[in-house]
Amino acid sequence: MDIITGQALFFFLCFILSFILIFFTTLRSRRSSRGASTLPPGPPRLPIIGNIHLVGKNPHRSFADLSKTYGPVMSLKLGFLNAVVIASPDAAREVLSTHDQILSGRYFNEAIRSINHHDFSVAWLHPSSPRWRLLRKLSVTQLFSPQRIEATKALRMKKVQELINFMSEASEREEAVDISRVSFVTALNIISNLLFSVDLGNYDSKNSSVFQEMVTGVMESIGNPDFANFFPFLRFLDLQGNGKQIKDCSERLFRVFREFYKARIAENSSRADNKDVSRSDFLDALIDLSQEEDEAELNIENEHLLLDLFAAGTDTNSSTVEWAMAELLRNPKTMRKVQNEIDRVIGQNGVVQESDIPLLPYLQAVVKETFRLHPAAPLLLPRRAETNVEILGFLVPKDTQVLVNVWAVGRDPSVWENPTRFEPERFLGKEIDVKGRDYELTPFGAGRRICPGLPLALKTVPLMLASLLYSFDWKLPNGVVPEDLDMDESFGLTLHKTNPLHALPVKKRTMN
Repeated sequence: MDIITGQALFFFLCFILSFILIFFTTLRSRRSSRGASTLPPGPPRLPIIGNIHLVGKNPHRSFADLSKTYGPVMSLKLGFLNAVVIASPDAAREVLSTHDQILSGRYFNEAIRSINHHDFSVAWLHPSSPRWRLLRKLSVTQLFSPQRIEATKALRMKKVQELINFMSEASEREEAVDISRVSFVTALNIISNLLFSVDLGNYDSKNSSVFQEMVTGVMESIGNPDFANFFPFLRFLDLQGNGKQIKDCSERLFRVFREFYKARIAENSSRADNKDVSRSDFLDALIDLSQEEDEAELNIENEHLLLDLFAAGTDTNSSTVEWAMAELLRNPKTMRKVQNEIDRVIGQNGVVQESDIPLLPYLQAVVKETFRLHPAAPLLLPRRAETNVEILGFLVPKDTQVLVNVWAVGRDPSVWENPTRFEPERFLGKEIDVKGRDYELTPFGAGRRICPGLPLALKTVPLMLASLLYSFDWKLPNGVVPEDLDMDESFGLTLHKTNPLHALPVKKRTMN
C-alpha cells in the first residue's frame, strides 16, 4: 500500500508540475511575441496534454487535416513540446532555403537520445560541427559523387539482374512474390556491396528478413510518437518501448559492422603490400580514417555513420519501389503505358541499362508521382529553431520543433490538380524534379540538410522499377481486383505499406 501511495503521489506531483511549467512557458512565449510577429494559428489545447490527442497513429495525415483548417504554418502544443507544422511549398521554401541556417539544427527525440545517435550521426549532428562536415564529405566522395555513382554502375546492374533472375524462377513456379522483401534484398545487396563488398541478402533466405526487421525497427522507433518526447519526466518508463526497440535493433546491426571491420583489418594486415592496394569500398575509407585518428577498433562515430547509410540506403529505396508497383497494379492502364514506353526504347530480348532511363520520360514521371504521393519520410527529419524566426509572417520561437509535412504538400489541392489520384502525366513536359529546387516536391528535403543519398536513389529506384516492368507482366494473386488493393500505411520515420504487396510475375509478354 505504501508503494502504491508513493506512486500516486509521484504522478500527482508530476501532474501539478507539468501544469505550472506549461502555464509559465505559454505566458512567456506570449509576452515575447508581443510587438513582434504573432504565433502561428493552431487547434485549441487541452490542459496538460495540449494537442497530443490530435496526433493519431498517422501524424502526417492528422497534421494535413488540421492544416486545412489552421493554415500552412500551424502551431501545436504536444505536452511540453512546442511544434510547428509546415504544409505548403512557400512555407517549405522558407524553412528549407530562406532560413535554412537557423533551422538546420535537429530536434532529438528520446529514441535518438537512447543510443546517443544525435552525438555521432551525420543525419543528426549540427552542420556547423567539424565532425558533421567530415562525415558528410566522406559519404559524398566515397559513395554519392558523380564519379562514384558512375564507377558503381555495373554493381547496380548486377544486383538488379539477380532480382530479375529470382523473379523468373517465381514466374515459372507461378508463385506470387513479396515485393517489399525482394526489393529490400536488392537494395540491401547494393548498399552492402558499396559498404563492405559482400551480399548480405539472399532471396531464398530468412536472413534478409532479419535485416529488414532490424532496419524497419530502427526507423519505426525513431518515427513513432512517444510520450517521452512530450513529457520528458516519463522517459525512464519507456512506455511505448521505442527505446528498447532501437537499442536492440541498432546493437544487432553494430555487431555486424564490427565483424566486417575486424575481418577487413585482419585481411589487410596479412597483405605485405597493403599500401599499394586500391580502396574499393566504404569500409576501406573508414579504416583509413580510423588509422589517421589512431583508432584500433571501429569507433562509435563510424558505427553510427554506417547505421545511417545502411538504413537510409535500403529502407527508403525498397519502400518506394513497392509503392510504385502498388500504384501501377491499381492503375492497369498506367502500367501498360509505361511498359509500352520501355518496350519501344529497349526492344525485345534486351536488358534495361541505367543509360536508358533518361530516354524513358513516362517512367521518370511514374517515379516522381510515387515520390509525390508516398514520400519515404513524410515529415522529413525534425528541425529545431535555434533562434526566433519568422515563417510567412508568423513567429516560430526558439527551440520549437519544425516539421515539414511533404506528404501534405504533395497532396495540396491548391498545388496539384486531382491531388489524390496517381497521374504521372502531370509531370510530362515539366521541369519539376525532386532535387530540392521545387518545393512542391521535396521528398529528399532541400538545402544543406538534403539527403546525401539522393543521387544513388535516383539511379536505383528507376532501374529496379523499369527492369521489373520490362521483364514481366504483373497480376494480383487470389482474385484481388485492382480497385480493392490495400494501400494502408504504417507510420515511422519512413512510410511503409502496412501489408506488404504480393504480386505474381508473368513471363515477358509479346510486344504490341
